[in-house]
Amino acid sequence: MSEARPPADVVPLRRARRPWWVAQWPIILVLLGVCIAMVLIAMDYFRRGSVVLSASVLLAAFLRLLLPDADAGMLVVRSRKIDVAVLAVLGIGLTLFTFWVPAPS
Repeated sequence: MSEARPPADVVPLRRARRPWWVAQWPIILVLLGVCIAMVLIAMDYFRRGSVVLSASVLLAAFLRLLLPDADAGMLVVRSRKIDVAVLAVLGIGLTLFTFWVPAPS
């Protein structure tokens, strides 16, 4: 019994292997924002750091909304709707709390 083989001129469609950091650029960008926010907060710039932190979470929500699943990398946790809803609620909540907390005197 012989197996049916594809013709020799047929090339399988496969994505080229990318380095891990190229494939994970969305989460790297978000985590870079979180690290910058933590440095700002540690340097006693609470409000600025909190704004950068909330902007990073909102950036994650927008990237998850706009990028296809194959390109969103580690931002993909559940379905797109759930991921975007959770990240948007967290980002908006952080933004509200950032401006709600009174400035230190």
